[in-house]
Amino acid sequence: MARSGVGAAGMLMRILGALLLVYATFNPTGRSYFHWVLAPLIGVGEPTGGSTALKFLVGVVLVIGWVVVLQATRRSIGLTGAFLALALCAGLIWLLVEQHVVSPAGSAAIAHIALVAIGLVLGVGMSWSFLSRRLTGQIDTDQVG
Repeated sequence: MARSGVGAAGMLMRILGALLLVYATFNPTGRSYFHWVLAPLIGVGEPTGGSTALKFLVGVVLVIGWVVVLQATRRSIGLTGAFLALALCAGLIWLLVEQHVVSPAGSAAIAHIALVAIGLVLGVGMSWSFLSRRLTGQIDTDQVG
């Protein structure tokens, strides 16, 4: 019998893809689409060189990625599930700050933790049907019509 489902490797690939999307869009290192294109447009960054057409194409690819990931996450865990998952991540960040693992003055560290949290929520959201089936034995389906 052929094994159906995503598997651990598929889940990991979805999480890594979501993290790549999040970090390509914005990250505190200054090497992101935001810093390359958007920051100079709104006057908070230095103008950068490069092809305007390339910047446009990269922007379109990022928007496509965000639409696919957000729609899959919304269909899978819904807005409530995403909110709860982000609340769990916020609580974890709060605990790390409260336990002096991360300094609130170190905004780059908190930004990285927040970006990873967003990537994890999106990656898990894209894999939720698989996880749910493994945990509960129930299969999720989309209603047609």
